Amino acid sequence: MINRPDLTRAVWTKSHRSNGSANCLEVAFVDGVVALRDSKDAGHPDAQILVLSRDDYHAFVGGIQDGQSDLLP
Repeated sequence: MINRPDLTRAVWTKSHRSNGSANCLEVAFVDGVVALRDSKDAGHPDAQILVLSRDDYHAFVGGIQDGQSDLLP
């Protein structure tokens, strides 16, 4: 089980492909884990944040890069 890391100093990044849109996924690499959030939630104290191990994050990204169409419902 991954405990929620301290995200107060997280540096959130979104893809350069987002074109400035507010409908993007942001990622932060913190304390050995990867945190993901919806860019619309930036700065919101109750934002839902998904925390993954780095291995799980790399498997997810690898699946997307490989064109797996069943990663998301």
